[in-house]
Amino acid sequence: MQVAFSADERRTVEQPYYLPSGNEIEVFQAAHRQRLPLMLKALTGCGKTRLVEHMAARLGVPLITIACHEGITAADLVGRYLLHGGETVWGDGPLTRAVRRGAICYLDEVVEARADTTVVIHPLADHRRELNLERLDETLHAPDNFMLVLSYNPGYQSVLKDLKQSTRQRMVGIELDYPPAEREIRILVQESGIDQVHAVELVTLPHAIRGLDASMLPDVCSTRTLVSTARLLCEGLSSRAAAMAAMLLPLCDDAEVMRGLREVVNTCLPD
Repeated sequence: MQVAFSADERRTVEQPYYLPSGNEIEVFQAAHRQRLPLMLKALTGCGKTRLVEHMAARLGVPLITIACHEGITAADLVGRYLLHGGETVWGDGPLTRAVRRGAICYLDEVVEARADTTVVIHPLADHRRELNLERLDETLHAPDNFMLVLSYNPGYQSVLKDLKQSTRQRMVGIELDYPPAEREIRILVQESGIDQVHAVELVTLPHAIRGLDASMLPDVCSTRTLVSTARLLCEGLSSRAAAMAAMLLPLCDDAEVMRGLREVVNTCLPD
């Protein structure tokens, strides 16, 4: 397969590399201009974080990322009083810093946070665009450049871990999927430095695995793991060894399933 690269793709730029699969860049830009919050829905390794990084650089605004987890609290987002030098002083949380700076605030895997924690974003995500700092008796009004971006993986959610409708309906949505083979080849060459011939070989493997019975695997090979495989290949590992180390071993622990995956590797990649 021959893939033609555009001048923009060949040129080294300051913006983190991102190759769109649809109209996600246009939707992101429109949401930012209209001061609307954004929700990114995608499987693991589809490029959610890279899209946000790319757009922050493209729009020329700071980016503050919050990795959400079940232990995160509203105070972790907004801020709290801390002891410093024998005195009690207020320390802004990352959400508050983002509002003050007019940054993009990216809440990664937002459903991992407790439901009562995410309620704090509601006044920021509707027409008010306000953050209430109750401990300071202060209300911050978000500047025009501020943008709230949430991401989550719908494949991992349960009934007990999902976004509330009251949160969802405040958002503009973008759904991402794994790119088609031609685009994944371009991404692979750009991100790893691998040559196009080897990139074409490697891309056949994740596409074969993604076509397997979904009940066999808890997840499939992502573009992220494909790039890691290519980077190991650039270090001199064989295609099969690199794929096993970076793509398959992190994917599954079941011995029987791994035997089947090794057969797929041996079919798709040269020894």
